[in-house]
Amino acid sequence: MLQQRNSYERVNKLQVNRLTLQGRLSSLGSTKAGFSLLRLAAWMPVVVVAVAACAGMGGVSKDSPPDVKAAVVKERAQARWQALIKGDLDAAYTYLSPGSKAATPIEAYKRQVRPGLWRAVKVDSAECEAELCNVKLQLTYDVPRGPMSPKAMPGIETPISERWVIENGSAWFVYR
Repeated sequence: MLQQRNSYERVNKLQVNRLTLQGRLSSLGSTKAGFSLLRLAAWMPVVVVAVAACAGMGGVSKDSPPDVKAAVVKERAQARWQALIKGDLDAAYTYLSPGSKAATPIEAYKRQVRPGLWRAVKVDSAECEAELCNVKLQLTYDVPRGPMSPKAMPGIETPISERWVIENGSAWFVYR
């Protein structure tokens, strides 16, 4: 039933002195077995972006160096706060840890978080041990006029500490 596939006979009886062949395969438009080099060239940017996206995701774990984890956490904390400042609660919700999302549905999150007061954020530092990270940042916000405060108070800065967790290849905000 098994047939001998390998043989010692010389398959290619031509000697090749070049790496490229002259003729149909010497241009980008040529095809061999339905494969077009122009088609490959057209898809190359898509492949590069997909590979870069995959490399960016899943790039951090609890065993990563502390400075790498801190850099990822600082970047994600800044992005989360930028979404909150813009009032994009759907985008901000995507930064929550899987456990936080399981405990707080997005409807409840939208009821609890009231955007509109925050003006700016500056991430000062992130310290990571194993899979837990503590982020320290400065939040600038405005207190509007109200019954308890007859004058508006713009530009108040306050320090904030956040807890982030390294899980599933990225950093996630722990929402309490």
